Amino acid sequence: VRPVVQSGGGSVQAGGSLRLSCEYRALRKCEHETAWYRQAPGKEREFVSIMENDGSAKYADSVKGRFTISRHNAEATVNLQMNSLNAEDTAMYYCKIDLYCGHSDHAGYWGQGTQVTVSS
Repeated sequence: VRPVVQSGGGSVQAGGSLRLSCEYRALRKCEHETAWYRQAPGKEREFVSIMENDGSAKYADSVKGRFTISRHNAEATVNLQMNSLNAEDTAMYYCKIDLYCGHSDHAGYWGQGTQVTVSS
């Protein structure tokens, strides 16, 4: 059983929208951060957005104003709403869950990845 399961994504034309979801119910209930990263072909994985344990959100400059991260703690899900997509957003998207369960008890879990393809 995968501890972190992603869904959503797909193909869309430029200017369109997609929504990614990540479910992590199988993980321990601890303080945690939920983040999204992406990796385009031939490029390194890059940060997209993070929601910290206190609910504050941060975004990469390239997606600011277009993407929105949200989290439902009770359901252990985190979403990424992506609007005004362009070809540069084409990549494999990964969610990451970082658990902080106590002193020196930190673990990170990656989702399996979801492809997003934007055609111009």
